[in-house]
Amino acid sequence: MDAILALEDGYIARGRSLGTVGSAFGEVVFNTCMAGYQEILSDPSYCGQLVVMTYPLIGNYGINLEDVEAHRTSLSGFIIREYSETFSNHRADNSLDQYLKSCGVVGISDIDTRALTRHIREKGALRGAIAAADTNAESLVEKVRATPKMEGRDLISEVTRRDPEVWPAEGEVAHRVAVYDFGIKLSILRSLARRGIEAHVFPASTPAAKVLEGDFDGIVLSNGPGDPDAVPYAVENVRAVLGKLPVLGICMGHQILALAIGARTFKLKFGHHGGNQPVKNLGSGRVEITSQNHGFAVDADSLDGTGATVSHVNLNDGTVAGLVSPENDFVSVQYHPEAAPGPRDTAYIFDEFRERLDRLPVR
Repeated sequence: MDAILALEDGYIARGRSLGTVGSAFGEVVFNTCMAGYQEILSDPSYCGQLVVMTYPLIGNYGINLEDVEAHRTSLSGFIIREYSETFSNHRADNSLDQYLKSCGVVGISDIDTRALTRHIREKGALRGAIAAADTNAESLVEKVRATPKMEGRDLISEVTRRDPEVWPAEGEVAHRVAVYDFGIKLSILRSLARRGIEAHVFPASTPAAKVLEGDFDGIVLSNGPGDPDAVPYAVENVRAVLGKLPVLGICMGHQILALAIGARTFKLKFGHHGGNQPVKNLGSGRVEITSQNHGFAVDADSLDGTGATVSHVNLNDGTVAGLVSPENDFVSVQYHPEAAPGPRDTAYIFDEFRERLDRLPVR
């Protein structure tokens, strides 16, 4: 079945319907990973977005449900160049097309993703739509223009869990931590579990007082979608726990930490989405290749007087990729140290967090 992609500036591309037949609206962003499409599809950080894969052949190893990053998909739609109907992988449960249908995700294939990516890089992230049922380009562009922008949207409330959950440690429990779920990837919980850390995962709006009464050793602030300025309740809760327990912030958690100490965030032109983002660790001098997925960043100039210093820098554009604050006892990174699907240069972040917890006074 024919399908159409329309952007708010009038850009039109026609292709073939993939996955669920219907219409999907969202911000169009591109991801540069060469593998890992199922981790991308199931990453809650993509809520409200239409994801363009820059790698041209997608679907050739199918889908296996052991590697998904959430129990449901949250992204709005999926855009690819060439779909491989044949898949080969001994772990595969089904095809990409079947998975998209089962999750209700609208997709489109046979799109010139190179041209589309160049357009987004020039114009910036744009609102768009994929439609298989409505292929009238003019009316679809008008519908896209009527949809909300990413700025000011609280998407965390759409992806966070509704009830607390305990994620057990592997082997003997060394520490118990509270985790704020802003749209957490399961690989973060797996990474904690492998290090003997039992994670008590809370919905994003859980009051700080409830978390602090749990007698935890530390707090993790997860990744998540949308504009950090749109979730003042999360900022207030994080501000209330600072200095009371060691905190690790990841992606959205990093941005919320910055807001909690009085810094600012801003919208990036087209965001960082992919597994090849070079980051310099200012402490070690090492350059690490990281997996990133975010459309906002911390304003470095706003950090003066906050007690936090920059620990990592994105070498592509010089943006803040990590913070450290001994005063408030937190470390944060603007990338995914769980590295699903990869690379794994930065898994040491979880080791360092475990070491921080090990240094706590015996209670």
